[in-house]
Amino acid sequence: MADHPPIEAYDEIDSTNAEARRRAEAGEGGPVWITATRQTAGRGRRGRNWSTETGNVAATLLTTTDVAPAEAAQLSFVAALAACDLADACLGGGAARLKWPNDVLVFGRKAVGILVESGARADGRLWLAVGIGINLAHAPGDTEQPATAFADYMPGPPPKPEAAIQVLASRFEAWRTLWATQGFPPIAQAWTLRAHGLGQRCEARLPNRTLAGVAEGMDPDGALRLRLDDGALERITAGDVFFGEA
Repeated sequence: MADHPPIEAYDEIDSTNAEARRRAEAGEGGPVWITATRQTAGRGRRGRNWSTETGNVAATLLTTTDVAPAEAAQLSFVAALAACDLADACLGGGAARLKWPNDVLVFGRKAVGILVESGARADGRLWLAVGIGINLAHAPGDTEQPATAFADYMPGPPPKPEAAIQVLASRFEAWRTLWATQGFPPIAQAWTLRAHGLGQRCEARLPNRTLAGVAEGMDPDGALRLRLDDGALERITAGDVFFGEA
């Protein structure tokens, strides 16, 4: 018996997250992984495009939860840990690091993007679409952050997407079970051990302003602690963080 929800595969789809949303709004709750060989309208955080070429991973977990939306958003950190595990399995321990909030960097370059979306169900519960895009074989060239693919660091070909998704789904379920039974603290601890840039200067680009300072760590609720130049402490709950540019 599989140690994760079932996986449904499409050759081509507009977006695995969009398909999860359609199913959720039609009353489905999963849990089920929706994957595609190719996405024609993939999306990343903050409305950015996310390109999925043949050989890469595009996968979304559709599931439901009873917890509040703010707590459910913690699954983005669960997803990041699962993707980091996959990267380490392919490239060796320590190859992958996590950049707040949920980017997975391989040797300093972005290789994984995560997008969590949610909505209310008629029964009062919350549906969740946990989307994960992984550059296994190809990396886009025109990106805001330098991108890479697993294949760039492997002597042979990268794993097939269907094999990678099996590992990803298993590791996600392991971390999700830990989160469900013990809460966010062990997830935050594991994330911190793999964090990129803590103690370093960074620039936090928020929806209405940009801040610069030193990334001190993550609070118990997932917010990033940013120590500003004047000594004030700012909690970053949404935005993009860039290191080496501030």
